[in-house]
Amino acid sequence: MIKFVKHKYEKIKKRGKKVKKVELLAPAGSYEKAKIAFLYGADAVYCGTSSLSLRTRADMKDDDLEKTIKYAHSIGKKVYVTLNIFAWDEKYEEIIEMAKKLEVLNPDGIIAADGGVIEVLKQYAPSVAINVSTQANIVSLHSANFWYHNGAKRMIMAREMNKKQLKYIMENKPEGMEIEIFIHGAICFAFSGRCFLSDFMSCRSANLGDCAQSCRWSYNLYAEEKNNPGELMPIETSEYGTSIFSSKDLCLIKEIPEIIDMGVDSLKIEGRLKTEYYLASVIGAYRNAIDDYEKDPKHYDYTKYLKELDKVKTRGLTTFYFNDRNNKDIQEYGGRQYNEKYEFGGKVVQYDEEKSVIEIKNKLQVGDKMEILVPNKLEPVKFTIDNLWDYDTKEEIQAVSPGVKGQKVLMNLPIKCEKDWIIRREK
Repeated sequence: MIKFVKHKYEKIKKRGKKVKKVELLAPAGSYEKAKIAFLYGADAVYCGTSSLSLRTRADMKDDDLEKTIKYAHSIGKKVYVTLNIFAWDEKYEEIIEMAKKLEVLNPDGIIAADGGVIEVLKQYAPSVAINVSTQANIVSLHSANFWYHNGAKRMIMAREMNKKQLKYIMENKPEGMEIEIFIHGAICFAFSGRCFLSDFMSCRSANLGDCAQSCRWSYNLYAEEKNNPGELMPIETSEYGTSIFSSKDLCLIKEIPEIIDMGVDSLKIEGRLKTEYYLASVIGAYRNAIDDYEKDPKHYDYTKYLKELDKVKTRGLTTFYFNDRNNKDIQEYGGRQYNEKYEFGGKVVQYDEEKSVIEIKNKLQVGDKMEILVPNKLEPVKFTIDNLWDYDTKEEIQAVSPGVKGQKVLMNLPIKCEKDWIIRREK
């Protein structure tokens, strides 16, 4: 049995030793999302071009990737680039060209899972660190050591691991090996995301970045009596069927102290296809949780961070197998994909004491209750919309609905805000 010291972080500080600061790693499906992630406290982002990562619908072109890396490095942040597809031979010409390009762009690491891709990276991007993707199913110290001895620096552990297994690896791994784990976001129904369901049902391969999210669909279920084959009896479900494959979202906000005390190097949030609002909310909650624990380990209260995460969740939350391998509370049978109480209201384009410019994301009207998400602060600033003005005519209006991308409205804000601050609307 592995023993662990409570509040190890605090004891190290008291001995005067330098404490390794944990990295908060966030998704960036576009250059704009990367800027939001950094604004709300991410130390690093991971991103990739659509053709070679596992998110073909992410809006990240080569030019955006270059801009993201340059911007991140200019403000002291990091970028990890994903090349984590399982590649057919015909893809390798493109992979080699991308590896050469990344050698020049110099990101802080490249995330890959395919052994062939990793060999290409070692040859054509030798100065860039290799991070082995969670798709590689690393669940043991032996597997981690294999990749480490084959040139990889960081291991992104499989979500299926529990904390005892993770502690064992942290206590016995080589000193130069870094460990990254997921702490929040969607969980794939398949083992570490290596799923064939989407390809089978819609000819869209998850292992090539084109997952159709078949596990989130609703299904009708039927029972067949063994002695009467072909006679199918419907099993009662809701009017939408049942989502028998859909998992709840991972949430380890309560376990942050344990994870930090283990010495894990990087805490990863899932969601390259999520909105800027989702990123600001989730990153902000974890940024404050990490900082608060590091400042005052004895009084860590996860409930106040969970309160903020509840405002943006679109499915139920689970600790998955982190605490208990026998945990059964992991499935989202109802298939819910939205938050009943809050939604993305808008984003600050330009602040003015009287009439600030807001890019709207959902319908807004006079009387709506709103919350401004302030970077580096947990509690949002609440206010009610008293007046709205049309952006073009400057005439006072009662409501506005988004009709085109980037549509704007004028609104009075209760505090001074900076560009790109996110505003939440209470439904």
